[in-house]
Amino acid sequence: MTDLTATVVRLKLSLLRGGLRQSKGRRDAFVTSAVLALLFALAQLPAMVLLRGQPHGDAVSVVGTGVLALGWAFLPLFFPTGDETLDPTRLVMLPLRPGPLVRALLVGSLVGIGPLVSVLLLAGCVLVPARGVAGWVVAVLALVLALLVCVALARTVAVANVRLLTSRKGRDLAVLSGLVIAIGTQLVNFGARSLGSGGLGRLRPVADVLSWVPPASAVAAVRTASEGSYGVAVAQLAVTAAGLVVLVAVWARSLTKLMTAPDGSTLQAAGDAGAGRRRTGGLARLLPGGRTGAVMERTLRYIWRDPKTKAAWVTSLAVGLLLPVFYAIQHTGSIYFACFAAGMLGLQMYNQFGQDTSAFWMVAQTIRSPRDAYEELRGRALALLLITLPYTALVTVLTVALMDAWAMLPRVLGLSLALLGAMLATGAWTSARFPYSIPQEGHKNVVPGQAGIAWIALFGGMACSAVLCSPVIALVLWLGGGEPSWLLLPAGAGYGAGLALLGLRLAAPRTAARLPEILAAVSKG
Repeated sequence: MTDLTATVVRLKLSLLRGGLRQSKGRRDAFVTSAVLALLFALAQLPAMVLLRGQPHGDAVSVVGTGVLALGWAFLPLFFPTGDETLDPTRLVMLPLRPGPLVRALLVGSLVGIGPLVSVLLLAGCVLVPARGVAGWVVAVLALVLALLVCVALARTVAVANVRLLTSRKGRDLAVLSGLVIAIGTQLVNFGARSLGSGGLGRLRPVADVLSWVPPASAVAAVRTASEGSYGVAVAQLAVTAAGLVVLVAVWARSLTKLMTAPDGSTLQAAGDAGAGRRRTGGLARLLPGGRTGAVMERTLRYIWRDPKTKAAWVTSLAVGLLLPVFYAIQHTGSIYFACFAAGMLGLQMYNQFGQDTSAFWMVAQTIRSPRDAYEELRGRALALLLITLPYTALVTVLTVALMDAWAMLPRVLGLSLALLGAMLATGAWTSARFPYSIPQEGHKNVVPGQAGIAWIALFGGMACSAVLCSPVIALVLWLGGGEPSWLLLPAGAGYGAGLALLGLRLAAPRTAARLPEILAAVSKG
């Protein structure tokens, strides 16, 4: 181990220790996540042992290796702050050559909980197909090669996107982590159902392809070596080794360019900001005049720029689409699951003043009467409707199309619009009655001491929304599948619009009367 490599390893260990010393909360979160990850990795070892001797056990190990490599490639893009050494530009002022630096960073990347968990997962993958002396020898080589490819892949992708990861847009990219988790959860659910109905044989075509794609090809070589096909095993190991060489070469080239090229990210960011201003100006011309248009534009800016608000919207859009669509694909859910999109998006009307934080005082200065409060709430609701109305219609139509139930479209869309109107009404009222502060730092969405208020606002509002929609639900049940069911679309839309207007009217006087209390509640973060 060279001096540079030893220095980088010590630096990585120092960064880990320093991060744990920053706060007790961060230390507890790290220990908890590390323990859970290790328990998961250890728990899969007995499961993989049970797959030994099964007809398609090796297919599971090959596909599992491919999924692990995919995680190594893309997770750093969504969680860039998890490893400070992912940004090599911090070493740009040091007299370091690319070759030794690449070797040092590669060895340093093997330090941490992630590599340890990966070793356990890969051990389970190579354990399944290994047979005989040749199989076990190849298994050891495959584990080492696969781990190095995963680490090199993560580093190559990170270096290629380091300018993005260290910019404001890169930090906003972490917002999509909720989307990744939601999609991943649904894909795992869908895959488990598919395997449960069709067996592990469904993985065989995918495994056959991945058997010649690094790093899964290294694990596939264990099976071929165990079966006595030594030439094929050597070829598959060579594919993984070649992939490692290519990744390291691309990594070194990108590193050289990154460490020597001028940083134009500031100019680029300025250009993007100017373009954003021009686009927003174009949108502003399409909005209504007066206070309503100004409030709508401000709300849309919050949605686009504020990280917490953007995270909430991305999560709601993703979950509101994924849940009904995945159930529709599997034909295991009700057509009325399409209403889930309206419910998720309607939640964005809740705690409207909390996203303003202490800056709400500027809004409060402009509210001098219930009429002003009504226009403020109406502008925020209309901004939400610009997104929620077409999105609700899109999810409903898509769900109906996937389930081939076009006759149900009017009633489902009508019920969704009624629910959306009820959520807007209760959201406006609870925003005035139960405001709470949203912390600007960290991952929490409620400051300590206000969690009870948030639960009352959310769950109380959702329960009231369901009650308010009961007339439309009763009408759906009464009409059944009869001919006049198409009337449910205008009836639901009209009823939802009426509820929204009534909720805004009732919330406006309370908002105007409670401005100091609202400001105090939303300024705690």
